[in-house]
Amino acid sequence: MQRRVNNKRVRYLLGDVRDRERVARALRCVDYVVHAAALKIIPLGEYNPDEVIKTNILGSANVIYESINAGVKRVVVTSSDKAVAPTNLYGHTKAAMENLARLANLSSGQTDVLVCRYGNVISSRGSIFTILRKMADEGCIKLTHPEMTRFFITLEDSCEFVMNVLNYGDPFDIFIPKMASVKLLDVVRNLCPEVPVVFTGMRPGEKIHEWLTNEYEVHRIEQDWVRVENPLENWEPQHPLSSENPVFNRKGLYEAIRESYQGS
Repeated sequence: MQRRVNNKRVRYLLGDVRDRERVARALRCVDYVVHAAALKIIPLGEYNPDEVIKTNILGSANVIYESINAGVKRVVVTSSDKAVAPTNLYGHTKAAMENLARLANLSSGQTDVLVCRYGNVISSRGSIFTILRKMADEGCIKLTHPEMTRFFITLEDSCEFVMNVLNYGDPFDIFIPKMASVKLLDVVRNLCPEVPVVFTGMRPGEKIHEWLTNEYEVHRIEQDWVRVENPLENWEPQHPLSSENPVFNRKGLYEAIRESYQGS
C-alpha cells in the first residue's frame, strides 16, 4: 500500500488495538477514524474466546475512548450482520461493540461516534471465494448446509457506504445498506458447476440465515440505507441523503463474485 499510495500525508503505523497507549499515540492530530479491526473467524473464536473479547470489545473501546480523548471529529466503527440475534461469540462481541459506540456519544464532547453494519465483503482478505477456489482445485467443495444464505457487498460499495456514514451519519444510530442475500449453493453451482458438493453439517455458532436487522430495530428507511433509530431520543434527520448519490448498486453482484473467485 505504501508503494501504491505515495502521499506524504499518509502514515503507516504498526500497533495493536489492544494496546491503549499505542492507540492514543496513533490518534494524535487525527480528525476522522474508521475502526475495522476485528478477529472474525467464527470457529477459532469459539475456542479462543478471551482473545476475541480482547480485540473486538476491549480493543474497540480503546479506539472509541482514545478518539474522544484526542478530540477526533468523527469515528465510524464497522459491525457485522452477525451482531443481530448472535449465536456465536464473534456476533456477541460485535453487538457489544455497537452498544459501546452508541452510548459513548452520551459523554463524547465534540466527537461523533457512528456505527455501520453490513455483511460479507467480496474480495476482502479471507473471503469465502478464496476458500471455494481452493476447494474446487482440490476436487470437492464442502458446504455446511444446502439452504445457507449470506449477505454480500462489493469492496467498492462497502467503502462508499462507510464514507457516506462518515459524512452524513448522526450519532446513536446504526446505518445499514440494503444488501442482496445469496444462497451459497447457488453461488457454487454458478461458479463451478462441474465440482461435486458435500454437506458436512453446521459448525458451532453457525446460522443458516443471517439478518441485517430485526423487527424491534427498524423504524425508518431512507434511500438505500436502513437507519436503526436511536432508542434513547426522538430522532430528526439533519442530513438527509441525496437520491442523486446512491450508496449501493446491487447490479453486477454475481459478476463481482465471479471476478473475486477467478482472481483468488
